Order: sequence, then C-alpha cells, then structure tokens
Amino acid sequence: MGLYIDRVGIVDAERIKVKIFPLIERGKLSAVNGIVVHQTNSPTAQGAFNSYSQKRPDGTAPNGAHFMIDKDGQVYQTASLFRVANHVGSLQSRCVVTQKCAPTELKSARALEKIKGNSDRAKAIHANEKVKNFPARFPMNEDAIGVEIAGLATGPTDREIFEPVNERQNASLKWLIRELVETFNVSMGEIYRHPAIGRKNETEASTAKW
Repeated sequence: MGLYIDRVGIVDAERIKVKIFPLIERGKLSAVNGIVVHQTNSPTAQGAFNSYSQKRPDGTAPNGAHFMIDKDGQVYQTASLFRVANHVGSLQSRCVVTQKCAPTELKSARALEKIKGNSDRAKAIHANEKVKNFPARFPMNEDAIGVEIAGLATGPTDREIFEPVNERQNASLKWLIRELVETFNVSMGEIYRHPAIGRKNETEASTAKW
C-alpha cells in the first residue's frame, strides 16, 4: 500500500515521528527518481537536529534530508516529501561510473575528470550532470529523497571512518526503503549510498542494508 502522505507532504505512519525543520526545505520536489542513504557524522540524531534548526555562520540555510534514523531505530520525518532538501551535493558522472553511455559522451566526461583541483573538478562535473535528464544522470537534490542515519566518523583528518549502522537502524531503513519504493514507484536500482553518486567519504553508510 505504501505510505499515507497528506496534502503538505507529511507522512502519517506509526513508525515515523514527525519533526519538520523548515530551514532545510527548499523548492518544490516535482519528481522522485531515487533515494540516497547518508550518515550524519554525529553520535545521535539530536546533533543533526541542532544543525537543522539554525542558519550557518554565513547566513545560509543548513543542509538536511527528508528522514532521520536514530541509534534506537526511531524514524523521524524532517522535511516535507513535496520539498527539495539539499543532501546529495556534487554528483559524480553516471557515464563515467557506469560506462553505459555513448563513446563521445564518455570521452567528454572523462576530460572533465582531468581538471586540476578537487573543487574545480567537482563543480565542473556537477554542472555537466545537472543539465541532463534522468536517468542519464544520478538522482540529485531536485528528484531524490534523502535518508540520514545517525552515526559518527572518527579518525585522522581526511581518513575518518564511519561507525557501523546498527541492527535496529538497518531494520528501520529496510522498512522505510520498502515503503518509499512502493509509494513513489522508485526502482530498487536507484537507491544509493551517498558516496556511490556524490563525492563523500567512502565509508559513509557503507554498512547500511536494505
């Protein structure tokens, strides 16, 4: 049957507590083509909630996702399912990652991968991907639901390792993914851990199971 969603994008389900943070909501989410699974880099959901509640020092709104799964397995809805939430960031090239594209497109995409400077390279690739229609690109903020899992990353700078997703969290994630897939008719092939499509720590959500 899927989830019951009201006219403003709020879910009514026993397993979900509604805790909406308007600051993380952006424009209209007009399509759902994928689901992206993240970890928060905070020991509990409250750490992420604190950031969702206030603007950054530069005055910009915080990033966030549509759902949060805390350490005890509790699922929270944190943004309307009819609104965009910034959770994906810069996309990788689907053409390069999958190599399922025309030879000319692959050649052009690989040329962007050679741009010097991590930031400049990521921006150029994302700009090239963003103008493509799905499924020529991976799901992005404008057409993906984001699910955060509370979990801390520890270790030396630039080599941090995310803690394992626990059994209660994975049980809740499996249930939530199943409900979202049925509700929005999303292909199971379009559900990703964040590092698979973005430029993030490879250990983020690496132990998430659905």
